[in-house]
Amino acid sequence: MMRRLGSVQRKMPCVFVTEVIDEPSAKREHQPFKVLATETLSNKAVDADIHSAIPTEKVDGTCCYVTTYKDKPYLWARLDRKPNKQAEKRFKNFQHSKENTKEFLWNVEEDFKPVPECWIPAKEIEQLNGNLVPDENGHIPGWVPVEKNSKQYCWHSSVVNYEFEVALVLRHHPDEPEVLEISAVPLSDLLEQTLELVGTNVNGNPYGLGSKKHPLHFLIPHGAFQIRDMPALNHSDLLSWFEGCREGKIEGIVWHCSNGCLIKVHRHHLGLCWPISETYMNSKPVTVNMNLNKYHYAFDTKCLFNQLSKIDKQKFGRLKDIILEI
Repeated sequence: MMRRLGSVQRKMPCVFVTEVIDEPSAKREHQPFKVLATETLSNKAVDADIHSAIPTEKVDGTCCYVTTYKDKPYLWARLDRKPNKQAEKRFKNFQHSKENTKEFLWNVEEDFKPVPECWIPAKEIEQLNGNLVPDENGHIPGWVPVEKNSKQYCWHSSVVNYEFEVALVLRHHPDEPEVLEISAVPLSDLLEQTLELVGTNVNGNPYGLGSKKHPLHFLIPHGAFQIRDMPALNHSDLLSWFEGCREGKIEGIVWHCSNGCLIKVHRHHLGLCWPISETYMNSKPVTVNMNLNKYHYAFDTKCLFNQLSKIDKQKFGRLKDIILEI
């Protein structure tokens, strides 16, 4: 499994050279343009030896990170430090200026909104003269710890138990590759990994998990779902694969390159829709394995861990079939 070691990719490059089309985006509301892939591989993909990279499913959720906080392994939520109104206005004027041949100059101390004291920047953020360098969107990616019973990050909080130091994780069953498994995993096993939080209240719930009354969330380690039968790396074959193959019913592909670079392609880059009604993730059977006998957990009665404990060792035809009850 690939690890990203606390990094947030600044803007993961597309495997193809892209072009901007003057039509409203189907991916982002209020974006008056589309970004579509051409048939030419990007220089970044070629330089990263994309043909030898490991292709994995791009999962549609929100990025998280596990690292130490208060001398314990903790889940951290993504929080970008963003410019204040005045700085954002200057930055947008600079972006639209026809004479913007120079780099935009940021004053990190004055131009950005405050963040909590516990905030940490993502590991790959560049520094210049001791100051963090914002990305091309004017943001400084970073993390904040998810506290127990957090209201702001309640769905993040639902997938971790700090008393037992475990997290709810979805990945392949260790003995049955075609079966998924939801399990309680020690947070120490996830240290310095990034993961995707998915579920009922994340990104419009593209995988149809849980319900409003009984929400279901879990973490998926980045790179957990490797793609085994990739088509040739060209525009037409990838388009046919996304449209016609069962394994292609995913949001996109992330290639993990040997130099550490991550390269992606999203369905929208190929003019395809997302979300879709039936996803590859929801086509597989899934088991619940809470490791109750191994660790002797006694979870709080109303928490998600306890709800899943009631269906421990059960197998379901697909993730959508899991119905929780309190």
